[in-house]
Formats: sequence, C-alpha cells, structure tokens
Amino acid sequence: MLFKSLLSAFAMVVATTACASNSGEIKKSDKPIKEENKMEIVALNKAEFLKKVYNYEANPNEWKFEGSRPAIVDFYATWCGPCKAMHPILEEISKEYSGKVDVYQIDVDKEKELASAFGIRSIPTLLMIPMNGDPRTIQGAMPKNQLKKAIDDFLLIQKNETK
Repeated sequence: MLFKSLLSAFAMVVATTACASNSGEIKKSDKPIKEENKMEIVALNKAEFLKKVYNYEANPNEWKFEGSRPAIVDFYATWCGPCKAMHPILEEISKEYSGKVDVYQIDVDKEKELASAFGIRSIPTLLMIPMNGDPRTIQGAMPKNQLKKAIDDFLLIQKNETK
C-alpha cells in the first residue's frame, strides 16, 4: 500500500513538473534550425512531363530538356518487384542530391503514352538526363552505389573533368 502511495505521488510530481513549463507561450531559439533535405520523388503525368522534362510534341525530332538541373525519370509499375526495390534507393538519392538532381517517376500503367513514346519495354527503366547532351536509359534494378556512380559520372560531370 505504501508503494502505491509513493508511486502515485511520484507520478503527480512528474506530471506537474512536465506541464508547469508549458505556459502556452512559444519560445523561439536564438539558434538557427537546420533544415533537412526534404526533396522527394515527384510523380509526373504527361502534361507535367511535357512541361518539366521534354515536350516531345513540340520538338519531335530534337531532344530539348526543359528542366533547370539534371534529372532521373523512373519508369515503374506498382506491381513490379524490382521497381519496389528501387523506390527506397531513389528516395535516398533524391534527398542526397537535393538541389542538384531532380528525381521523377512515371507509372507506366497510368501513362502508357509516355512509356510508348520512350520505347519502355521493361521496368524499372531509368532515364538519366544531363543538362547538356542526350539522355541515357538504364534498365533494371541496381544497387545504390552503382546508381550514385552513374549520377556522378554522367549527370554531374565536373567542368574541370571535361577539359
């Protein structure tokens, strides 16, 4: 009985102490808050693809990238096992390369015209788009380190390396 009384008293003290400092005021810290990289994979439909990546209707004979930074377009399907394996890797990539590379995805079942326009016959297929030059495709799932190497070597070519 004494144990229960002591436990109750302790619980009341903890509850009172925890709530006592919360006076309803929002305290602002003098220290800047570090923002996390919140870049995420962006799902595209045809209209968004034409605007953000490549308007193949306006430029059917010449590749003209519409983006402001290199991009990866993941052609996938929700039922595809290798696509499901690639998704967390692409999420990590989108955060690690936030502000440097845009990561998009296109559901081939919902956007059949886009898949057909790019000759997508197997999934996952990644369309790697540099700022200059033609895009390349990579078919099949791959480990993160291999994808990072492709990004660094193809999408983010340093100026001093091209001399």
